[in-house]
Amino acid sequence: MKLTTHGRNYNTNRHFIWGAFELNDNLKVLLESSLYFLALINPASKIFLLSSIQPPLSGKKLLTLSFQSTIVAFIILLLVTVVGNLVLRHVFHVEIYSLKVAGGIILFIIGLQAVRNGRFYESSLHGSLSDLSVVPLGAPLIAGPGTIAAAISYRAASGIELTIIAISIALIVNFILMAGSIWIAKILDRFHVIGPLIRITGLIVAAVAVQMILSGIGEWYAVIK
Repeated sequence: MKLTTHGRNYNTNRHFIWGAFELNDNLKVLLESSLYFLALINPASKIFLLSSIQPPLSGKKLLTLSFQSTIVAFIILLLVTVVGNLVLRHVFHVEIYSLKVAGGIILFIIGLQAVRNGRFYESSLHGSLSDLSVVPLGAPLIAGPGTIAAAISYRAASGIELTIIAISIALIVNFILMAGSIWIAKILDRFHVIGPLIRITGLIVAAVAVQMILSGIGEWYAVIK
């Protein structure tokens, strides 16, 4: 009976250990996916845009604007995650690898603009505060072409649950940074690092875009060969 008990305890411990490993792997994938979406969302561009609005926003208006744009972006990304692949393939007859290449090219242009000009948006994008939460904040600065392409491709590769959770985490972090953008910009401005930070972030965005393009080309080549 003791041997049997020890055997059962061993099997229980082994299953617990394997379960812990699987949990750690899932958390690692979720963390990596969330960071990837956060890089595509690119909080630095939102911080710079919101902190440059004249006259400066009050804390209440900044919080409202950040919340509204986050909700708009979440709805857009949720819709493309759930039905984007179906609509692309059966309505527009576009494959995921084509969207990756197209989204990567557009994202690369945005990153290149940040590296060259120190901003992620055109000055003409400034509009009334009532419209700012939808355009350009909600789309295309948060739910942009790169983020949309990543949401659809991640849904196909990792499943809808992981994709939605990863997007939600990235949006929450981005919302917190947007809500504190004026204070963050004041701190960064003291050290004169806003411009270099935007350019470094633009370089990272451009690198992510190149990886997205190469991934799309690789998938296309695997299909035709």
